[in-house]
Amino acid sequence: MREASRVPIFALACALMTTSCATTQSPDDAAVCSAYSATRSHVEVVADGTLTRILGTQPGRVSPHEGFLLSLGSGCKLVVRVEANTDFTGQIPLSRGQHVLVKGEYEYYPLGGVIHWTHRDPRGRHQGGYIDAGGRIYD
Repeated sequence: MREASRVPIFALACALMTTSCATTQSPDDAAVCSAYSATRSHVEVVADGTLTRILGTQPGRVSPHEGFLLSLGSGCKLVVRVEANTDFTGQIPLSRGQHVLVKGEYEYYPLGGVIHWTHRDPRGRHQGGYIDAGGRIYD
């Protein structure tokens, strides 16, 4: 009897672990457009679009970051910069014209803004993000 009571708990734990790591959220480009129009920063967003330019990897304040420009897929015709901390994501194989989905924190600036925190936070102080490119999730 005791053994049988563990099975549902084990099954539930396995299901939660699998679904939480393997799924992405639906994009809401309108949230990015709204934040840009209102000059708001520190906005958690999920956006998708077409990669228009690869900026390469540059040294950051703490660690290197790989950047690219993303033309949003819907809503306003905004181009945002996306930054990924390569200490977490590793190098992401990207190509111009590729469809990319990103989750992170939007920061306003007049040229379109930036989406950063596109990775997990090992200290658990910030909501984790990711980049979904080429059928793989980088976080």
